[in-house]
Amino acid sequence: MENAGLPIGLDDVRAAAERLRGVANRTPVMTSRTFDALAGDGTRVFFKCENYQRVGAFKFRGAYNHIASLAPEERARGIVATSSGNHAQGVALACRLLGAPATILMPSDAPATKLAATRGYGATVVLYDREKTYPETFVQEYATTHDLHWVPAYDDPLIMAGQGTAALELVEEVGALDFFLAPMGGGGLMSGCATAVKGLLPGTKVFGVETEGADDWVRSLARGERVMIDPPATIADGIRTRQPGVRPFAQCRALLDGVVVVSDEEVREAMRFMVTRMKMLVEPTGAVAAAAVMAGKLGDLAGKRVGVIVSGGNVDPDVLCEVLTGA
Repeated sequence: MENAGLPIGLDDVRAAAERLRGVANRTPVMTSRTFDALAGDGTRVFFKCENYQRVGAFKFRGAYNHIASLAPEERARGIVATSSGNHAQGVALACRLLGAPATILMPSDAPATKLAATRGYGATVVLYDREKTYPETFVQEYATTHDLHWVPAYDDPLIMAGQGTAALELVEEVGALDFFLAPMGGGGLMSGCATAVKGLLPGTKVFGVETEGADDWVRSLARGERVMIDPPATIADGIRTRQPGVRPFAQCRALLDGVVVVSDEEVREAMRFMVTRMKMLVEPTGAVAAAAVMAGKLGDLAGKRVGVIVSGGNVDPDVLCEVLTGA
């Protein structure tokens, strides 16, 4: 299936996989018998662990795919991006590997660990107020003023295709799936992953996952057009986007079977399980898809094979302590 008329197709994801070969980590797929038992009788859940990706999140895939596709003279001008954390780190590392100067615009309330890591990869960080500034407008103006190349966080075919390589690898490793789940922020991850999964396994049901109050995808798909929401307050900082991306919305509207919503407490419960039982460090956004399975948001999964994207592991230490202790 080549998704005629859509922003990307399976061949774009495969091309990204070739570009990333030997650069991105081929992250492990993990399982847990205890989690399987919680999910349903005979259920098998396969966790694609992007928390073990370079920079600790899937975002490196799309960032490198985009920046590596640029002409050398365009990279030399310098790169700019805006992000609350993981895209920032992905762009910063990709720029370091490819010899391009990087400037990252980050909200002032971004997790301290992600701010520090972004600077650690050599990027210049410019802070802004999330409540007063719409990031896409800010970054476009900044790129124009400073003559920099903008790398979008999600609304870009190269970003989407790069993120989709996570699902491509998962299917290559585990084979047939009945369900596939991933978190949804701007939609770059899911649009690429849905393209890979539906292209290889057309019968698989693909569901996105959001948190309560950050449900711009649920609202947008219900209305058939992109809906802007207020800045969401959720523990899952990686999906605090206010509106789906234009291209991801077109892609996901065509390919998704639905989007489900979990509460912040359900995310905390999934995080606690993954840290204490699976010995796997995940950030809140990285746990939202697992939370949907644990909370029964997809109904009876008995006997089903389920693929879950664990999108990242860059959790702020204070958040982790709060989740584990309930303090």
